[in-house]
Amino acid sequence: MSEGKDLSAEGGHGAVPLDGVPVEPRPEVVKHDWPLYEVFVRGKRGLNHVHVGSLHAADDEMAVRHARDLYTRRNEGVSIWVVRAADITASSPDEKDPFFAPSGDKVYRHPTFYDIPENVPHM
Repeated sequence: MSEGKDLSAEGGHGAVPLDGVPVEPRPEVVKHDWPLYEVFVRGKRGLNHVHVGSLHAADDEMAVRHARDLYTRRNEGVSIWVVRAADITASSPDEKDPFFAPSGDKVYRHPTFYDIPENVPHM
């Protein structure tokens, strides 16, 4: 190996020369300025979309393409949703009792409220 050169082991490829390689990202390509997207994928056998992860992207189209590349590598997805994390409003799990308590007095919302007819075999 030549002396005086900076070398780094990279991903099992051995020593890689670092001379002339920028170590800081260019200011115009800083990913943390891109919005965060939450990714939902519907599998081939699934009926609903499932949250699979998050990613940063410059726009909606890039988010869909990156989500496809990151989360459906083995052709397991049939549909992808990407949603900007800033656009999601959610209830807190800590407030589940007071938040969902109003539905407790509406017994007609519970399946046990209804009688299932004898001629309905699959319920």
